[in-house]
Amino acid sequence: MHIRHSGPGDIDAVRAIYAQSSNHAATLQLPYPSRALWETRLAGTDEHFHSLVACEADEVLGQIGIATHARHRRRHVANIGMAVSEQARGRGVGRALLQAAVELCEGWLAVHRIELEVYTDNAAAIALYASCGFVREGTARGYAWRDGGYVDAHLMARLSGPLGGAG
Repeated sequence: MHIRHSGPGDIDAVRAIYAQSSNHAATLQLPYPSRALWETRLAGTDEHFHSLVACEADEVLGQIGIATHARHRRRHVANIGMAVSEQARGRGVGRALLQAAVELCEGWLAVHRIELEVYTDNAAAIALYASCGFVREGTARGYAWRDGGYVDAHLMARLSGPLGGAG
């Protein structure tokens, strides 16, 4: 397995991963994502968005998006979101994507704080994030509408090095 930046040839594979019912249920994505939506997201025209994919041979197994902040006072912060194909779970794909995103953020993008939101019922993702240094900072009640009801999400973050200030 190898990690690389996504490209135009990955649009259909990434769209198909997020179209899987467990992935749109675990993210803020809607069912039945359009190709046009993913063309826009993965176009590479937003300097504040980076997309990495995990591949085995020519097959895309998962994707992670990294959105850095454009505002001056939040440029040290990124937010991430990812999904792994149902067929590739349990093979270290999520961990590889997360580690690559952390390396890109902390080693190259001058990001000191990586944030994410994860639904409170996604125990596997919560355990993965915690094992990679993410700490739960709070719980957002009624965070999102999913399958006919509101669901809660944990707010988690990872800090690299001292930043000073209160906390």
